[in-house]
Amino acid sequence: MFSSSISAALLLATALNTHGTAAQTSSPKRGLVYVPVGPAHDDDNWDRAGSPLTWYYNYKYEPSSVYADKTQEQFEFVPMLWGPTAGTEFYDSVTAQIKAGRNITRVLGFNEPDGPTQYGGSNMLPSLAAQVWVKNIEPLGKLGIKLGLPGTTGGWGGVPWLNQFLGNCSEILSKDSSTKKNCTYDFVNIHWYGNFEGLASHLGTYAAAFPNVTQWVTEYALDHSDLRSTQQFFNMSMEYFDRLDSVARYSYFGSFRSQYSNVGPNVAMLNNDGNLTDIGSWYLGGRATGIDPQSGTKVNFASRPVGSSLLAAIAAGFSFWVSSGCCGSVGGNIAGRRASRV
Repeated sequence: MFSSSISAALLLATALNTHGTAAQTSSPKRGLVYVPVGPAHDDDNWDRAGSPLTWYYNYKYEPSSVYADKTQEQFEFVPMLWGPTAGTEFYDSVTAQIKAGRNITRVLGFNEPDGPTQYGGSNMLPSLAAQVWVKNIEPLGKLGIKLGLPGTTGGWGGVPWLNQFLGNCSEILSKDSSTKKNCTYDFVNIHWYGNFEGLASHLGTYAAAFPNVTQWVTEYALDHSDLRSTQQFFNMSMEYFDRLDSVARYSYFGSFRSQYSNVGPNVAMLNNDGNLTDIGSWYLGGRATGIDPQSGTKVNFASRPVGSSLLAAIAAGFSFWVSSGCCGSVGGNIAGRRASRV
């Protein structure tokens, strides 16, 4: 945990003192944003022997088939409710998985609900999101599962959206009660695309809005930049996350070949031949490979079916298939927090 007195300015000042390299480091915080593009054997990189990656999410309810045989202790799967659903499909799926023996202990809320669908957002009004949350996610908290707030965009409107959402959520729960009730959550879910100074400031904004609440950074990268700047950002941010007590988990957005990246080719952890770039190797705790992300031959591979209901886009415009089920007052963002470390 960290003190509520930490401000955006203090976090930024601390961050600017960061000058180490992330090469050959590992951390139990580190996870995978699973993006099923390219040939299937690319997936073998992320759970190879000695990989420091301890967890992953895939924007879906259920584990990806390539990792389905892994126990939660081997490679933890964190389900996500990507967007709106009319019923209780997400709750039903998670509880069914638990009954079947999968030890699910954490879930993620909606993907960029304040963002338009053409750029990967689930584009949800806070009032609708609150209704879906109360049906599908809030009940999971009563089972002891840790709940991650919706992961809003890195824009200025993210925190206001969350405030409105939590206010709407409180209204629903308090409707037939003589006392005010609040939706519960255990950690905030942060996205960022931009430079390091902006990232540190963004984390500070969340620290001020949600004091003493654990942070997960579930999408981040320096998008559309030259290779040197991209690598510098990567090393600085990873070292920063590793030493911040407030950041419990993080997952870099780049687990694909550079030809598939819509956030700039240099963020990719694989080149066009599927070989680990410096960033890819560093993220897995290895040495620099010297492989340029844009090297290799671009090849069009057949799409890999990973779902059946919704063609969605990951934040910042990266498109892929997601599986089945994806899809007025202000305030209350602190009252519903549960004092726990996740």
